Amino acid sequence: MNNIKVIVAGPRGKMGKEALNMIQKQSTLSLVACIDRKNEGLKVKDIEGLPNFDAMIYTDAAHCLSEVEADVLIDLTTPENGYKHTKLALEHSVRPVVGTTGFTAEQLSELTTLAEEKRLGAVIAPNFAIGAVLMMQFSKWAAKHFPEVEIIEKHHDQKLDAPSGTAVKTAELIKEVRESHKQGHEDEAETLQGARGADVEGMRIHSMRLPGLVAHQEVVFGGLGETLTVKHDSIHRESFMSGVKLAAERVMDLDVLVYGLEHLLD
Repeated sequence: MNNIKVIVAGPRGKMGKEALNMIQKQSTLSLVACIDRKNEGLKVKDIEGLPNFDAMIYTDAAHCLSEVEADVLIDLTTPENGYKHTKLALEHSVRPVVGTTGFTAEQLSELTTLAEEKRLGAVIAPNFAIGAVLMMQFSKWAAKHFPEVEIIEKHHDQKLDAPSGTAVKTAELIKEVRESHKQGHEDEAETLQGARGADVEGMRIHSMRLPGLVAHQEVVFGGLGETLTVKHDSIHRESFMSGVKLAAERVMDLDVLVYGLEHLLD
């Protein structure tokens, strides 16, 4: 495989640092620039706590994408910046690999159309952990037989969106095989608003935010006399990097936007 030139957006974030560490260990990927909120004109190696890269840091994404020859943009920032960076990357013929969640349906539709027009690959993944992707696929399979289901997702207390993109994606997959219906007692009432969580066609999503957590999800199915729980835990952000690497390599062979890492798994 030819060397893939990568720009990383959000290099000082927890996920961004892990991405830099991952790239440093790879022979197929090379870092050519970073996009950051500050540190314009410095090199990555000039920032305390970051790996020893000579790649330059840019605060203006459009300037970076115009000036730097790159194949892939890895974005691990915020929903607002993730959308903006994805659109800019496609406009500059750079393939985006995005781990930011919180895109609206309208934004995804717009970006999908842009990728098709440019005939460029793009990957937006609610979760880059291979185990989390399998958890979602197992849940879709189980929902064919256990249509009574609730989703419990747990993340660190600095996460901005709730529910998580992984929980939303899980619900979307389950909706494909589950007929919409209300769960629980027909006269059920919340004595505290929100106690039953978000309602997605009758199934419930519950979000927990606490320090000490990273990314965790349980999908709990109930049947006559039995329950089934499909569970995944990311106990370190390094767990996401195998999926980021896979997406950065596979996106080079795509000419459309794909939403979800499962589309890249054999």
